[in-house]
Amino acid sequence: MKFKPGKSGVLWVVAGTAALLVLMLVALHFQQTQDSMAQLAFKARRVDLVGRMQLDLASASEAEKSAVLAVSDHASQTFADEAIAASGKVEQERRELEGLLTAGGPQDERELLAQFVSAFAEFQRVDSELLPLAAKDTNVKAYSLAFGPAATAVKEGNAALSRLVAANADSPEAKTMMLLAFPAQISALRIETLLPPHIAEESDQKMDELEALMAGEDTQVRKSLGGLAALVRFSKDPDLATAAARYVEFSHIRTQILALSRENTNVRSLSISLNQKRKVMLACQAALGALQQAILAEPIAGTTYGAPPRPR
Repeated sequence: MKFKPGKSGVLWVVAGTAALLVLMLVALHFQQTQDSMAQLAFKARRVDLVGRMQLDLASASEAEKSAVLAVSDHASQTFADEAIAASGKVEQERRELEGLLTAGGPQDERELLAQFVSAFAEFQRVDSELLPLAAKDTNVKAYSLAFGPAATAVKEGNAALSRLVAANADSPEAKTMMLLAFPAQISALRIETLLPPHIAEESDQKMDELEALMAGEDTQVRKSLGGLAALVRFSKDPDLATAAARYVEFSHIRTQILALSRENTNVRSLSISLNQKRKVMLACQAALGALQQAILAEPIAGTTYGAPPRPR
């Protein structure tokens, strides 16, 4: 004897099956939602890290530029320290991102990060050369000496010679005195005007040429002052003594200026900043930009996060 279910039994079976199917669909949807949320959070975390790296990289570059352009040792060192600190933050973020990509990131993103790592290593190498140079400020110090005490010494020495000439204009040795005093004044001024180009010069060869010109003018000044001192009438004149003393002072300051100028730290750091540093900065930015786009382009079921909406 076969059992035949009634209509109500069939309905119950159908209803139970439908309910079970609905529960399965809900559970599947919930699972997919959970997976999507986890993927979305993972993507957001990586995008955030890349964004922070970009900002801190820009901060490091900005601080480096400020260190190069600062006009005091303290300011240069302060900005250099800021650049190093910002670069350190980039490295911390890079390590965190590398850990995330190693744990579950696509291969192409790991390759893009590797490109950034290579560029950033060069970025740090350039900074290790550039920042110590910027902090020394030798060219700034040389300019300060050239336009400060050196210029004052020349001015006071030449003024003393002018007083000497004026006070003895009617003496028998007036013509001889003027033929010695005026070349001394002119040559001292020529040396003074050659100092700023020397400080600004990057080439050692051109520095040598400028120093050779200075040496020729220096010989003229010393010869003229010696000639004046040889004239009995002026040998013990206080103005001549002042002129000679101020030129000795100027010569000592000039030696300091040339030594600082030869170090050329501001000129060298500026050249590195405008050339090597600019190129490596662009490489870092390009690598991070490509990595950010790759992360944003990752598809996630049920979301369009990071992807442009499809045209209708």
